[in-house]
Amino acid sequence: MREGEDEKWSFRRARQDVHLTQEGLAEKLSDLAEAMRRDGRLSRDVRFSARQIRRWESADPPYPRPAHRTVLQEYFNRTPGQLGFASPVPSPDRTAAVPAPPTPPAGRHDLRAGALPGGEAVAAAATGTGGGPGPLPWTVPALSRGPRGSKVGIDEVELLKATARDHDAIDQRLGGEVVWRSAHAHLGLVRHLCEQGSYSDAIGEELTLVAGRLTTSLGWYGYDADRQAEARICLSEGLNAAMLRGDAALATRTLTILARQAIDLGAPREAVRFARSAHQRALAWRSRPRAKAPPRVMALVAIREAHGHAATGDGPAFESAVTRAWTAFARGTTDDDPSWVAFLNEAELTCLEGMARADARQHDRAVRLLERAGRIQSARFARNRGMSLVRLADATLACGRVDHAVAAGQETLNLVDLGLSSARVLRRLTSLARDLAPYADSVPVRDLRARLAGLTA
Repeated sequence: MREGEDEKWSFRRARQDVHLTQEGLAEKLSDLAEAMRRDGRLSRDVRFSARQIRRWESADPPYPRPAHRTVLQEYFNRTPGQLGFASPVPSPDRTAAVPAPPTPPAGRHDLRAGALPGGEAVAAAATGTGGGPGPLPWTVPALSRGPRGSKVGIDEVELLKATARDHDAIDQRLGGEVVWRSAHAHLGLVRHLCEQGSYSDAIGEELTLVAGRLTTSLGWYGYDADRQAEARICLSEGLNAAMLRGDAALATRTLTILARQAIDLGAPREAVRFARSAHQRALAWRSRPRAKAPPRVMALVAIREAHGHAATGDGPAFESAVTRAWTAFARGTTDDDPSWVAFLNEAELTCLEGMARADARQHDRAVRLLERAGRIQSARFARNRGMSLVRLADATLACGRVDHAVAAGQETLNLVDLGLSSARVLRRLTSLARDLAPYADSVPVRDLRARLAGLTA
């Protein structure tokens, strides 16, 4: 086994020895750091996050900062070297490599052996070879995926979470239509394990948390796939789960999606109500003092509210919310940022403001913003770039710049050719084809409309 793999497993096994998930360990370490700060053993506040734990469990983990090393050593009663961290300066605390983690005992139901609806299911969804999603998972009996009483531990929970992260990554690139079926099956598996699995109380709490988060994610995928009724059901279920658990983070995320959906459904006042409710939940993000949601979350909440005000025509409220969004965004990222807010980079916030200004009929300003968003957006977020381009096409056409609208439409279609399947983007393209009908005498317009017609042929 390579040295990097030894180091990864050293810290991971230390976590497993205390029977905690990555999120659970991050919370325990943060609580310990807070106590050490009160006792004077730390000179400043120190926080830990699940994302930080994942980095430390990677093949090439970064060396912890001094304050983090102090907390880790206090909690595990081991030196950094014994936890598998390679010091930038050789030190005597380096120890021999630990053995690889043991394989699951014979007879144990191992989810990694093929029970998860991962790569093959995602591929089937992408090619359209999978079946339809069918009834929502909580309206049917538990799925029979594996023996009753299947053992569920930390490894299985983390694999379920990893698969959910894979779904999110594919959604960002290609759109919700691609992952809807696979995510639906994944949620069914989690609910089956909740009902039929064998696990400790702590693992049961984690499974319930995963189920709630997946339900909200499925709502987002349904929204992007233009399955609005199913999306609303999923989002309502996700919000109920968050309220029952007192999970302010999940409630905040779900409410921001509901706000976004309300805009598309022509209910901007409802969008404002959802966004303001999300703001209240964001202020109760943690039970610790001074702990509201991270700045990127506050920025997302503010821009959702801004879009609602734009659509209602409330200019002052709109401008105020946009200012709050950019002010929060300027505070940067933190280790506490949830994975679901990673999409909110500068390009996306610029795009969201541009979309809102377009809906406020500020088309010239919208064009400038959407042009910039499309230019600086990362390929990792191809779906979001497609949305900025198709909205740019709408905005430039509203300004009478037909040639620019055609160019933006062609760029969007290039992304579709590469696999983008977001129904929201495709619906906008269909609308663009109708809006370009009066200019059908133009060769570029005819070419674009013919290409667009091929999408529905």
